[in-house]
Amino acid sequence: MTELAPWAKMMQQYFIAGSTAQFILYGNVFDYISVEKGDKREFVSLRKFLEEVMFEPFEVVIFYDRGKGIRVRKGQDEFRKFLSGYDSFNNTNYATFMGNLPRDPKRALDLIDRFIQISLQRVKFSQTEKNPDGGRKAYHCPTKLAVVIDYAQYVAPRGELMQMMGDASEILIKILDWASDPAIMSANIATCLITENLQELNKLLIENPYNAKIKIPMPDEHELKDFCEYLTKKIPEYSTYCKMDPAQLGNGLLGLTKAGVNSIISFAVNNKKELDQKLLSKNKKEYIEKECGDLLEFIEAPFNLDMVAGHHAAKQWLKEDAELIKLGKTRSIPMGYLLTGGIGTGKTFLANCWAGELGIPFVKFKNFRDKWQGATEGNLEKIFNVLDALGQVIVFIDEADQSTGKRDGGSGDSGVSGRVYSMLAQKMSDTQNRGKIIWILATSRPDLLEVDLKRQGRLDVHIPLFAPQTDEDRNELFKVVAKKMGSDISSSRLPKIPEGMDLGGNEMESLLVRAHRIFDLQKSKKTIGSIIKDLLNDFRPSPHTAALEYMDLIAVKECTDTIFLPDKFKDISPDELESRLEILKQRIS
Repeated sequence: MTELAPWAKMMQQYFIAGSTAQFILYGNVFDYISVEKGDKREFVSLRKFLEEVMFEPFEVVIFYDRGKGIRVRKGQDEFRKFLSGYDSFNNTNYATFMGNLPRDPKRALDLIDRFIQISLQRVKFSQTEKNPDGGRKAYHCPTKLAVVIDYAQYVAPRGELMQMMGDASEILIKILDWASDPAIMSANIATCLITENLQELNKLLIENPYNAKIKIPMPDEHELKDFCEYLTKKIPEYSTYCKMDPAQLGNGLLGLTKAGVNSIISFAVNNKKELDQKLLSKNKKEYIEKECGDLLEFIEAPFNLDMVAGHHAAKQWLKEDAELIKLGKTRSIPMGYLLTGGIGTGKTFLANCWAGELGIPFVKFKNFRDKWQGATEGNLEKIFNVLDALGQVIVFIDEADQSTGKRDGGSGDSGVSGRVYSMLAQKMSDTQNRGKIIWILATSRPDLLEVDLKRQGRLDVHIPLFAPQTDEDRNELFKVVAKKMGSDISSSRLPKIPEGMDLGGNEMESLLVRAHRIFDLQKSKKTIGSIIKDLLNDFRPSPHTAALEYMDLIAVKECTDTIFLPDKFKDISPDELESRLEILKQRIS
């Protein structure tokens, strides 16, 4: 007998207890599921698993989706008998040509609903018991029926109530009725909706107390190890092209589905490529980014914190936290960090280098917002599923004030901004993820970030970053920027920045780009060093002084620990800070 996964056991227990007859399965719905068949083991799709394992005792099993229409996977004779009666009343010929069953949701679900009602009323006659009049005794015996609606988000999509008129409202009412009808709940009739992202379903279904929402999780390292062992026996050439044992593979492939693991290993074997750690990491990165629909970007982190110029207190704090993470002291790890500071102060680079220090996956949120109703929330849900499966990951959100939503999103975006904020806030405060999902939000305008999102318990440590404060720091950063860009000039021959010149990292990078441009286009033979020196002498500082000062001061205001502040900001009083910020805000606006 197949050992059921925890989600399947939960589904079974709900149904046996009679507490619900409708299930919404979401999450990792396109993956393989383990099934024992005699002394053999197979990995099958969720649809096949439902048909052959979960609904094996049922007399009739019906699948429906908008693409394939109605398919009777079990109990065709019973369903055809119903269709014969339906045809005679409605002048149709469905029983004769079952391939002509309706595909559009309204007519298809209407037909399925009729069959459910007939199934509830089914009567059977006893072979032994008789009535007083001598006839065989009849007893009520509802058909054991399971109905599976696949790609349910296309049948009952998210939408405002005012938009759910006509056919859409009729479809939704039928599905809701299947969950709440006492007659259905007391009979052996189950309805099941499958969707990858719960947030793409209609809100009334998500909030309906009469159905059970069951998440199918991504596989953990034990499941992946188990699946890799299965593949070693299934693929004869496995040992030729893969020298890693299943335990190593399972750990290295965290974040992938079993289908993804099968794809990566099969690709290596079929193309006769040795599956080493380098190829494994490359394929894993590409596969997860593709699976996420380009919503996440895996960042390669070739640097560590030693590459960061300046920011000494921030580097020391992050190095200590890296040590705690490696030791597994999760109780001492912040839930997240807020990196603040003006443009070009190195927020993204610092996060990259810390990821390199830790040696764990580093992912960056890309544009997960979508114009379609429910799609943005669905995208975010998909991202969360991958983050949960990666085991340990740093999540970086740049320009956080623009992408994390607002508590009161308003009506301009149909409430999307508010729902994004709510989903992120809930995920970021889940203490079960402490030390596993480490959040880093970066912004030059933390004042525009929701207060509740950046509070302690979500982003515990607020680290302000500033442009270099001394000539020594500026020249140290100049060397790092040149090295990072792969400049032709060695650090010993790099011209010094003139004393007192306030130059940020972004300006240094821009200046070096212009220097190389002149060098590559020149007809004379000026050295790159002399070109850089000329550009430094001709440098014009940014005219946006008020905006840049505002970014510095708002970073000071957000700072959680004074050790991060340069000396010139440590003694500024709160009143003085607020007064200066107010003046700058008026000048900027």
